[in-house]
Amino acid sequence: MGRVTERRRTLRIRDGAVSSRADTLVAEEPLEIRLNGQPLAITMRTPGDDFALAAGFLVSEGVIAEGGEVQSIVYCAGATADGVNTYNVVDVKLAPGVVVPDITLERNVYTTSSCGLCGKASLDAVRTTTRHPVGDTPPVRVTPELLSALPDRLRAAQKVFDRTGGLHAAALFSEEGELLDVREDVGRHNAVDKLVGRALTDGRLPLSRAVLLVSGRASFELAQKAVMAGIPVLAAVSAPSSLAVDLAAESGLTLVGFLRGPSMNVYAGEHRIALEAGVH
Repeated sequence: MGRVTERRRTLRIRDGAVSSRADTLVAEEPLEIRLNGQPLAITMRTPGDDFALAAGFLVSEGVIAEGGEVQSIVYCAGATADGVNTYNVVDVKLAPGVVVPDITLERNVYTTSSCGLCGKASLDAVRTTTRHPVGDTPPVRVTPELLSALPDRLRAAQKVFDRTGGLHAAALFSEEGELLDVREDVGRHNAVDKLVGRALTDGRLPLSRAVLLVSGRASFELAQKAVMAGIPVLAAVSAPSSLAVDLAAESGLTLVGFLRGPSMNVYAGEHRIALEAGVH
């Protein structure tokens, strides 16, 4: 099985001085996800938490919504022609009675921004397909001060990033700011899927009282994953996309971008941001 990091020889040039040394890099390998034995998707990921990644991906696709809908997740033995197990192919077998949707590698559903489907149709599909609509009652309330402290807490928990500088991270926090879980991956969407998949297997979906923080930008894809998992608040240290803002407004998701120190922009769902009286 692939490792999280690998070593590569590099030529270092610093202020004119040249040296040779090994550098630690984040590993990147393909993961093929199969559903009931049939190929479904391939994603480039950092090895580790592969079962959670596969489960979270299926939550995002609307295939499953509860842990009991999964019978097993296994690495495929003999994944290569010569029978070698690469640990880069996983098969998710659904529990008896769970309907397998008609989705393929060319699927034309509500999925990621990378598939080319955009606009009102994709927004409607996510809103109508999720089995965990954002419905926190009473609404989660978080202060700007609490939100501003979360990036430092996430950064402190990024163990592999400290060694490579090349990983995205996603973290779940309670509404009181307690770190619940954190995952790292070369792809920010994979990091979120790993969080959601772990929550599924632990029986914690929907995540209706959680705050999701991502280390990069907030794309439509990440907003979709938050909505599909029932997460009411998504915060990002960088910018959101226009379609992510549209989806947040459509679904009731609170979307915060440019979360840097005490500064942030609230693009949707401002009713969950607890401001001081008289502050508008």
